[in-house]
Amino acid sequence: MNTLLYFAYGSNMSSKRLQARVPSAKPVCIGILDEHSLRFHKRSHDGSAKCDAFETGNSAEKVIGVVFTIDEAEKPTLDRAEGLGNGYDIKQVNLHLPDGKRLSAFTYYATDIDDSLLPYPWYKNHVLQGALEHGLPSAYIEQIKAVQFVMDPDHKRHQREIAIQT
Repeated sequence: MNTLLYFAYGSNMSSKRLQARVPSAKPVCIGILDEHSLRFHKRSHDGSAKCDAFETGNSAEKVIGVVFTIDEAEKPTLDRAEGLGNGYDIKQVNLHLPDGKRLSAFTYYATDIDDSLLPYPWYKNHVLQGALEHGLPSAYIEQIKAVQFVMDPDHKRHQREIAIQT
């Protein structure tokens, strides 16, 4: 089995969420992407905002996420779930790790941005649960908690997505 390193910074930081999509996913470590900012501004097909690791070039900004290994054979499944070519694209990123080491992984970044959108609460909850699960810094978790949201008009989807974390 060939594996790939994947940097998750949004809802896929939640192992439950990611493993529902790609069962082979295993967390490796926390990764830090410099000169990027976590933004909830990627336009989703459901009318809400999803996460983006937005490249700012500002050395004071960083996105903290989780590096996972995934089976290379499952990458097309993840590409479909992430909407590759329909709002997200892929890039290789160089990450630094809390222990000072560096590594390279692939990640998705938004190509369809709308700063007027807000996430649904279930989506924000996936991001927050992933951050808590992997012990991201408390200040970063507070930043996620502070993100405003809008209620999902699809109550069944809301219930289905909330159930993933239970």
